[in-house]
Amino acid sequence: MKYSNTIELEIRGERALFADPRSRESLPVPSCEVLKGILCSVYWNPVFLWVPDSLRVMESINWISEGLTRSDGERQHVYTRECLVNVRYQLRAHFIWNEQRPDLAEDRNEDKHFRIALRSLARGGRRSVYLGRSDFAGTVRSVHFGSGKGFYDDSETDLGTMYHSREYPAGQPRYFRCMMNEGIIDLRPPEYCPAPLNHRTRSETNAAAETPHRPGASDISR
Repeated sequence: MKYSNTIELEIRGERALFADPRSRESLPVPSCEVLKGILCSVYWNPVFLWVPDSLRVMESINWISEGLTRSDGERQHVYTRECLVNVRYQLRAHFIWNEQRPDLAEDRNEDKHFRIALRSLARGGRRSVYLGRSDFAGTVRSVHFGSGKGFYDDSETDLGTMYHSREYPAGQPRYFRCMMNEGIIDLRPPEYCPAPLNHRTRSETNAAAETPHRPGASDISR
């Protein structure tokens, strides 16, 4: 569904790590909360809130292991993190007015903010775009959602229960069943799920993708 203030953009990067700050293994796709952050890097104003609608996964989901060292002042600690590599997405989103800011009601001019958002997107965003971590830079540009050939266009993949976003003002985390149909994830789930005991790991994602009734999804790999 398209709204009068819908924007469509491509997000691209060499590496990404979409996870809780304490986790060293990326989720297979960015959460809705991450996408809101990217949209705010394009254009942010407290009068409105971004609402991601649909995400199209354009490239094969692939992980890579990265070895890093960290010093505590006395000794070096070596650890690894599991990042996504060569990511590219198409995102469709719109904005709604921020009802928590009635003091800004006079600035609720949809056409004005929509045009500013489009101009900001044409310039690659107002602020630097990061793909989950500050050392994973990304780029954005305007694109027609649905254009071009995507890796998962002919497949259906169940990515399991994933973190979606936080419900404010309480700040409670929300989860949803992440289904990728012909490469597209609906980010407006009909209902949210209870929190999983554990996030689906890379190996579990691979195993789910290799199920016979999900043709074409077996290419999700390391």
